[in-house]
Amino acid sequence: MKILVINGPNLNLLGKRDQSVYGADTLSDIEEFIINEFPDHEFSFYQSNIEGELINKIQQAMEDGTEGIVTNLGAFTHTSIALRDALEPLAFPKVEVHISNIHAREDFREKSITGAVMDGIITGFGKDSYKLGVNAVEYLGNN
Repeated sequence: MKILVINGPNLNLLGKRDQSVYGADTLSDIEEFIINEFPDHEFSFYQSNIEGELINKIQQAMEDGTEGIVTNLGAFTHTSIALRDALEPLAFPKVEVHISNIHAREDFREKSITGAVMDGIITGFGKDSYKLGVNAVEYLGNN
C-alpha cells in the first residue's frame, strides 16, 4: 500500500520542543519507526510549516497513486478550513494523528476542524499514534 504521511507546522522541531508533551523522538526517528513497523508498505513523508504547500501535497496525492494518508497537521488542525477542504475529496483512507492527547490540553486544541472530514482520529499515544494511524489506514483499505 502506498501511504503518504504529512506533518504540519513545527513538527520539524520534534525532539527539541517540550519533550514532556511531544517526547524525545525527532521527526526522522518517527519516519524510521514507521518504515520499520510496516516494511511491506511504500511510504512517502512530507513536512511543511506552510499551509499552501501542505494543500498542494494533498492535492497531488489525488493523482499520484497514493492509497492512504496519515496526517498530523499540528496547529493547522484547529484553524485551517483550507486544509479541511483539501482533504475532503480524497477517496482513499485518511486518518488524523496527534502525538499528545489534544483533549487534555488547552481548550483551543480540543476542536479538530480537519478531523471532520477524516475517517478517524488517533490522539495521545506518542509516536505510536502514527503506527495506529497506519493500522487504521490498512484496515479501512481492506474493508
